[in-house]
Amino acid sequence: MPAAPHRFSQVDVFTSEPLRGNPVAVVHDADDLDDAQMAAFARWTNLSETTFLLAPTLPGADYRLRIFTPGGELPFAGHPTLGSCHAWLAAGGRPAGVEVVQECGVGRVVLRRGDSGLRFAAPEPLADTPVAPDVLRRAVGALGLPDGAVVDHRFVDNGPRWNILLLDSADRVLALRPDGAALGGAHVGVVGPYPPGAEAAFEVRAFVGDLGIGEDPVTGSLNAVVAQWLTGTGRAPSSYVAAQGSVLGRAGRVHVERDASGTVWVGGGTVTCVEGTVHL
Repeated sequence: MPAAPHRFSQVDVFTSEPLRGNPVAVVHDADDLDDAQMAAFARWTNLSETTFLLAPTLPGADYRLRIFTPGGELPFAGHPTLGSCHAWLAAGGRPAGVEVVQECGVGRVVLRRGDSGLRFAAPEPLADTPVAPDVLRRAVGALGLPDGAVVDHRFVDNGPRWNILLLDSADRVLALRPDGAALGGAHVGVVGPYPPGAEAAFEVRAFVGDLGIGEDPVTGSLNAVVAQWLTGTGRAPSSYVAAQGSVLGRAGRVHVERDASGTVWVGGGTVTCVEGTVHL
């Protein structure tokens, strides 16, 4: 059977300048594709995530999104949520209400448009505990961290499962050269504060070797749980900007805000870099 043409977009996320954020590949009108075709295309793009826009199945949703890494499917991810919403709107998508409602593996995710670009309401975590002692020991060793460098830690599941280490400084985060094999299959996020008055409040890095990419350039799901944790414990103000991707030659900027209801909104710039047709 001949391959069917689908509209295709590649969107750079958490930046307003092309090639400085984290790209996501978006296939439009993908209801005719099966799981194997989606997974194969995600392996072929070899991006951290490739997404597929489909007709919604939940009441109130404007579209449904499936999110694949080269290693498998995710129920939620942040930069694919923003980039796919950007692509859906650019292709003529019109939300039923003021907000855009995305359906994905964790249910409905609400998005809004604002001065800093699109932003999503961070889903409530499915789990939130200290990092398991054995995982913490392995992560500290794999990252080559000295005693006292880890200020605190949390394991949070918001679709992806993150073992998050709060370090003593952004410089410490930037200097990390992890042993990927020693990290094993654990998803490890690290965050460290910049001095007061800096352009960004925190530097963030995400190590996800089991997804086939090593380090993710800019990570919405990680920044979401970091923001929920740090703003909820008073370690971060209710509104701040985080930097990510510096070590990879990117300049991702993640805008975070906790509103009066306690909902954390995560967003940033989005820009289309590639448009065309893909035959699948």
